[in-house]
Amino acid sequence: MREQLRAEFTAAGAQGRLHAVEVDGEDGRDGGPEPGGLGLGADEPVVIASVFKVLLVLEFARQVAAGQLDPRERVLVRAEHRLGGWGTAGCADDVELSLRDLAFFALSVSDNTAADLLLERVGPDTLQLLAGELGLPRTRIVGGPRQLLETVLAEVGARDEAEFAAVYPTLDAAQVGLLSMLDPARTNASTPREITRLLRLVWRDEAGPAEACAFVRELMARQVFRHRLVSGFPDDVVVAAKTGTLPGLHIEAGVVTYPDGGRYAVAVFARTPDLTTGRTATDSAIGRAARLAVEALRTGSATGPYSA
Repeated sequence: MREQLRAEFTAAGAQGRLHAVEVDGEDGRDGGPEPGGLGLGADEPVVIASVFKVLLVLEFARQVAAGQLDPRERVLVRAEHRLGGWGTAGCADDVELSLRDLAFFALSVSDNTAADLLLERVGPDTLQLLAGELGLPRTRIVGGPRQLLETVLAEVGARDEAEFAAVYPTLDAAQVGLLSMLDPARTNASTPREITRLLRLVWRDEAGPAEACAFVRELMARQVFRHRLVSGFPDDVVVAAKTGTLPGLHIEAGVVTYPDGGRYAVAVFARTPDLTTGRTATDSAIGRAARLAVEALRTGSATGPYSA
């Protein structure tokens, strides 16, 4: 199975890392691998990009459940907050919305501005504390999208986003590869296995109050992007997921639910030598590899109780 997974990524010109596990399987001992888990480089550090927003929205939902935050609190998104992109991040004018809707945009369309403002409200240090509480020792959260962007601007000597847009195309692959945003030792990072652990806890109502976990599940089910995990599964399989994309990095993590009730958490990380963010072949390989892994778990054809 590992060779089949590796071949899927190789055919798409990518290097892949993956972990899949049954959500409702028995727990592993002492925080170890869950029985039935299947992985390819599952314990290797990986950049998680926007997948960090799952942890962010979970922390928000936990604080709401604890009465620490009012989800209806209004936030004004101004021009100086916007990073460009989807949701409020791409708006031309100021927008006012609730904290709850910031969470919706952060997960449904991966709105970076919404994520920054939500992170500011829940507290930038809380996500690392949450990762520790949930048993994710190799998960590191160093900041939100704005902080990471400012770091990259400094690394390339750009004063603002417009200058970065002009400088970036002049960089070769080696120069871009040295940027901290692509280095799991210097940016938001985890391992495929820890990401599936996070998802497993959320889907089992073990990552916080049941209402907080349900809120995260609902928003992940409303993600609009359907070109990666969803592409690999039949239409009757429900996929709730979160993408992550950076130059040369193509990521998605989520839970797939079959008509018979079987639920599987899967996290896939593909890295390509070229730095384009849109690669149909790689996106399709993510879906195919995810299905291969999940079907192996369903049929019992995975090699041993855990394949690293």
